[in-house]
Amino acid sequence: MRILAIETATAACSVALIDNGTLVAERHEIVGRGHAERLIPMIAELPDGGRADIILVDCGPGSFTGVRVGLAAARALGLAWGVAVRGFSSLALVAAAAAKEGGSVAVALTGGHGELFVQRFAADPLAPLAPLASLPPELAAAQISEPRIHGSGAAALIAARGFGEAQDALPRAADLLLLPEALASLAPAPLYGRAPDAKLPS
Repeated sequence: MRILAIETATAACSVALIDNGTLVAERHEIVGRGHAERLIPMIAELPDGGRADIILVDCGPGSFTGVRVGLAAARALGLAWGVAVRGFSSLALVAAAAAKEGGSVAVALTGGHGELFVQRFAADPLAPLAPLASLPPELAAAQISEPRIHGSGAAALIAARGFGEAQDALPRAADLLLLPEALASLAPAPLYGRAPDAKLPS
């Protein structure tokens, strides 16, 4: 089973080709807002143009644009190749990379309007301990007790809380190898984490 993993929900643009549990190749860049320009060329640089038996894509939470870019590419490739597309969460992917420390894992990713996307996970086996939330740093700090916080929003949460250690991290597609199947089987639909800024006219 060959898997193409796509991660564009955050400032990272990351792809990986995984064959029967072994990483074949990956491309990982911090692009900020340049996902639409870099994603397809990065996939094309993988062996066999990234051709896989299944595609797994980050559904969010993260940048609205980044989430949509990844999902659109995954759906288009899935249709062209005739393969299934499934999703995973950016928070779960960061947690998977940090779970080797044991205990519980807290993840904070930078969100919109000064808020943080936060979630806590049990490490062994990796599983959510609380639902995803989008909160101002002060409220997030009141809810997260783990001394070490992982993710791009970790420093903001630690600053608001006044104690602990921040481990800056962004999701990496190759870390899909660490994600349990239960957390890599989401529907390929946006997981925005908060309501969109745009409102329909009344």
